[in-house]
Amino acid sequence: MEYAAIGAGLSVIGAGLGIGLLASKAMEGIARQPEATAKIQTAMIIAAALVEGVALFGVVVCLLLALK
Repeated sequence: MEYAAIGAGLSVIGAGLGIGLLASKAMEGIARQPEATAKIQTAMIIAAALVEGVALFGVVVCLLLALK
């Protein structure tokens, strides 16, 4: 059961790091090319949603294993 909690924690930490890096690079891109702001923001939001989806999937799998 404790392994499932560790897995859920790692999943959330990975998602947080991924979204943080994603936002950082998007801000760098916007700073370098302000005219591409709309395209960069759209791509960033879609990618962040995908990362969150994967993290949520990881947490659900870990919780299912813990409750098994």
